[in-house]
Amino acid sequence: MMNNELVFQKSSYSGHGQNCVEVADLPCGVAVRDSKHPARGHLPFPAAEWDAFLTSARRSHP
Repeated sequence: MMNNELVFQKSSYSGHGQNCVEVADLPCGVAVRDSKHPARGHLPFPAAEWDAFLTSARRSHP
């Protein structure tokens, strides 16, 4: 899947000019990219890994 086919979204917690990532849905997971350098590509993560990351992040920041 090419970058231009993915619909990336930035977190609503991200402000303008801050370092953040953008996330796009994939059929079996997500793609993550740097919001300041989208042309550099993205990293795909399987759904299980993304779910584990979100679970850990939620525990760290209630």
